[in-house]
Amino acid sequence: MPTVEEVVEGKDYNFPAEEEAILRFWKENNTFEEQLKRSEGRPEYVFYDGPPFATGLPHYGHILAGTIKDVVTRFACSTGHHVSRRFGWDCHGLPVEHEIDKKLGITGKGDVLKLGIDKYNEECRSIVMRYSKEWEKTISRTGRWIDFENDYKTLDPKFMESVWWVFKTLWEKDLVYKGFKVMPYSTACNTPLSNFEAGLDYRDVSDPAVMVSFPIVGCNLGASLVAWTTTPWTLPANLALCVNPNFNYAYVKNPAGKVFVVADARLGSIPGATVKQKGNQNTILTEGWEVLKKVIGSEMKDIRYEPMFTFFTELMRDTAFKVCCDDYVTGDSGTGVVHQAPAYGEDDYRICISNGIIIKGGLLPDPVDVNGCFILPVTVPFSGKHVKTADKDIISAIKDKGRLIDNSRIVHSYPYCWRSHTPLIYKAVASYFVKVDIIKSKLVKNNEKTHWVPSYVKEKRFRNWLENAHDWAISRNRYWGTPIPVWCSPDGEEIRVIGSIAELQAATGTKISDIHRHLIDHLEIPSCRGPEYPPLKRVEDVFDCWFESGSMPYAQHHYPFENKTIFERDVFPADFIAEGLDQTRGWFYTLMVLSTALFDRPAFRNLVCNGLVLAADGKKMSKSLKNYPDPNEVLNQYGADALRLYLINSPVVRAEPLRFKETGVFSVLKDIFLPWYNAYRFFIQNVRRVEETSGHHFNPFILDQKAVNILDRWIASATSSLVTFVKTEMCAYRLYTVVPRLVSFIGQLTNIYVRYSRSRLKGKFGEIESRNALATLFEVLLVLCKTMAPFTPFFVEKLYQNLRHCLPDQGDMEPSIHFCKFPEAAEQAHDARVEASVNRIQTVIELGRHIRERNSRPLKTPLKRMTVAHVDGRVEIFFFDLSGELQSYVFEELNVRQLNVCADPMQYATIKAEPNYGVLGKRLGKAMGPVSKAIKDMSQDDILKFQKTGLLNLMEHSLAAEDIIIKHEFRIPQGCSKVDIDAELGEDGIIVVIELGVDQLLVDAGSAREFVSRVQKMRKSCGLRTSDEVSIFYELSETVDSVTQASFARMLLKEQSYFQESIGCVPQPTKMKPDRAEVILSETCSLADGAQVNITLTCPVNLQDMGAPLS
Repeated sequence: MPTVEEVVEGKDYNFPAEEEAILRFWKENNTFEEQLKRSEGRPEYVFYDGPPFATGLPHYGHILAGTIKDVVTRFACSTGHHVSRRFGWDCHGLPVEHEIDKKLGITGKGDVLKLGIDKYNEECRSIVMRYSKEWEKTISRTGRWIDFENDYKTLDPKFMESVWWVFKTLWEKDLVYKGFKVMPYSTACNTPLSNFEAGLDYRDVSDPAVMVSFPIVGCNLGASLVAWTTTPWTLPANLALCVNPNFNYAYVKNPAGKVFVVADARLGSIPGATVKQKGNQNTILTEGWEVLKKVIGSEMKDIRYEPMFTFFTELMRDTAFKVCCDDYVTGDSGTGVVHQAPAYGEDDYRICISNGIIIKGGLLPDPVDVNGCFILPVTVPFSGKHVKTADKDIISAIKDKGRLIDNSRIVHSYPYCWRSHTPLIYKAVASYFVKVDIIKSKLVKNNEKTHWVPSYVKEKRFRNWLENAHDWAISRNRYWGTPIPVWCSPDGEEIRVIGSIAELQAATGTKISDIHRHLIDHLEIPSCRGPEYPPLKRVEDVFDCWFESGSMPYAQHHYPFENKTIFERDVFPADFIAEGLDQTRGWFYTLMVLSTALFDRPAFRNLVCNGLVLAADGKKMSKSLKNYPDPNEVLNQYGADALRLYLINSPVVRAEPLRFKETGVFSVLKDIFLPWYNAYRFFIQNVRRVEETSGHHFNPFILDQKAVNILDRWIASATSSLVTFVKTEMCAYRLYTVVPRLVSFIGQLTNIYVRYSRSRLKGKFGEIESRNALATLFEVLLVLCKTMAPFTPFFVEKLYQNLRHCLPDQGDMEPSIHFCKFPEAAEQAHDARVEASVNRIQTVIELGRHIRERNSRPLKTPLKRMTVAHVDGRVEIFFFDLSGELQSYVFEELNVRQLNVCADPMQYATIKAEPNYGVLGKRLGKAMGPVSKAIKDMSQDDILKFQKTGLLNLMEHSLAAEDIIIKHEFRIPQGCSKVDIDAELGEDGIIVVIELGVDQLLVDAGSAREFVSRVQKMRKSCGLRTSDEVSIFYELSETVDSVTQASFARMLLKEQSYFQESIGCVPQPTKMKPDRAEVILSETCSLADGAQVNITLTCPVNLQDMGAPLS
């Protein structure tokens, strides 16, 4: 019985179907669970999984990040670690609420209160895991091993309790306060968004752009300050104007006698004020306009003006409606005067606080409700209208007041709510804040302790974000989330922060099993000031879901209520996390802030940051646009391994964007997996052949050590180098260097080793040579499978399950390749010389093929002579190998009859020197011209001398090898013409010269090669194995002329030994075929020389049965 199971042809191998079979194998054998069990007791490798929402289906971004996580954690397990992998779910927040709002037609807070927060929250709970089974199915189908049974959910009471502990700890450290912050605000969802969320959906929109006047109080010129804004709806809450203290401002009078004050550099922004000119010429006023005076911006500080509207005049008269100064005012747009509405602008709020117009934590005029509609004191016709809708009415009112200077529109990029797809506004909201500003230096310091791939994301993007971080608003006035555990007295004098369920139970005397809003909002805590004081009630806010995800390192373990010792000793910080580039302002940031605030250390040691996966057209993937293929369809069409390798062998693992193309996945299947499978198939088929013909089982460890083939030594050395490289790079998390090297090695295995060794593997040189080659190929395939196991888990499992049968102690072998240790490099196999020689021989063969193609010399036509020269004479070892063990491969691949080596490239080339402008230009400056000319004028002797020494003194400048580029150009030897000879120069200095002339002997040899090729194709089409013997008969067509007949007969006679060696017999005329011969296949074909011949394959026929053989 054969040791290994039979395999199908590459064209019949169904990658997706075989992966499904492997999934069943893993499930039936609990392979993942068994791997975890077997690795218990090993050093723990800690991985944190960022929680996605289960309210939507997984997309390519999730698959990409999941693949990176799976590759790294599989590698960690194979290198001697235990790796717990728990899936996490983000169950709270706006994404869930938005789905319920759509379902129930909720438009605002009133609708929620009418329904009841209890019913609303239970509706949210009912859908949070809506697509969890689809997630599990898709993630498992991609080959990712992760624990869905022991997952964590942010809605679990234990998780929420740890979030409370995080908050209370921050409170006790005086790192939390309540205040106002101007934030991106969704009026459709009635909630503020983080800056990260606000950046998810920017659109080009057309908005009003108006210039309005603010008369200066007590100005003897009757002047008005002119401000420009694209948000007219903010003008009812205007409290100040701001100018740049360093700009010049002009008082300019128009022909009608009105005086406007604008930045001198922005006079051209006032309609009709200046003559239009090209370029940056001096401003010329239009006739009738006149500059009355100029002042510095700082001179206008505290000038008072008349407000546009009087809604807050009485309330704010003492502090507001004056000019402030700040450098944030720019001179590249607008008028150089910016109106300030502190409730709707971050800079506005900052400037009004610093100038005493409003007090931090005090009264803030904000006439806009949670739905984005005007409320009192704003009156009709604006009240009740959404602010964006009210723009027209406000502009009309300004015009009626005679204070509208210009009314136009501007197209600009504007943020939209990523859930409701409605325009955001910026609005001051009351929130609890984490004091990030005072720990910024610690954040930067802890960031330095982490390792990021790619490093520039850490050193630039993330560091810049940390250095400019502001206090973090962590609360939302919503319903479905972890409640802020703050109980407050009605007068605000007594505040109690709760840090655990037990503490709340003790404070309220109530048994508690769940701490969502609707289950604890009614609980009151008695005042510690006495029974005469009203009890404390919980504030309405819930945590922003980013606070929850940032707390996951602690909350997933219910720290500090459980697992305290294990957590502090083993599972914090994480060894590894990975997510997309967008998380630099999301999860990566919140992890770093909370771990720094709590423990003054980073939450992770290593981080892999991937780029974004875009549609093929470069746009964001969109369900509505249907501009990308369904992930499940791609998995079913090409398989998970092909998708995994396509994603991680792309710029996206260097944090660059990837334009997803389905054709790219197909190319991976065709160019990598199919050749790899065919190398495996070829091995299996020949193992079965050897066992069948010899009657002995194949043992890969019984080798003939007397003679080791150079290609065996080369592939063993290359395999050892590969293992060393992959382990080094994976330990540094550089997946972007690992996968290209793996892909390159698979190409070397299939295109060099298997291709060049086909004859040995098939037994052409005897059983011992065949077994030696098969043993080498077995070891390479096994090591390659173990090395690739983290990357292509399905395919390597399939191969391993058959390969392991070759091992004498297969019963003791690991039942899954994913239980195997990562291979150790075979140092004794490393041979740098052989690797260099084979790499060069591959270059020689590629150059030879180019010469043949350029001169229309097909490979089937033998050529007489080839010469290999090298521009560096110090390549004796390569020449020795080329003339010895490697020579036969050149003959076979390039079909040349003679191979010469030449240590003097000047026989076939001329050389010239050129300056390396990129290197020399910066260094030499003005001297570059003369030096450049001198380099180009160097003689051949000078160039050759420089080539040997690598040093040159030229015009008082010392030049090294990298300063001068040496170029070789082919020179046709004397006595030859361009038709007779051609050459190709390689990048590494190799010169290949081939004589192109063809004589009759070469023509005959080419015809014989073509005939053999036809026979081999016929054998393959009828499914014959290498060991199957046949007899071959031929018959020329009656239309073939006598000259061709004679040529064909001569070819058959002269190439008998070649036919015997290649196809096992000498073809005979059809008339000699016995009548009883069993025909296998008969075909008629045309040969290159024009002969039409019928070729017939039969079961073996004895020569005596045919009569006289060909002679």
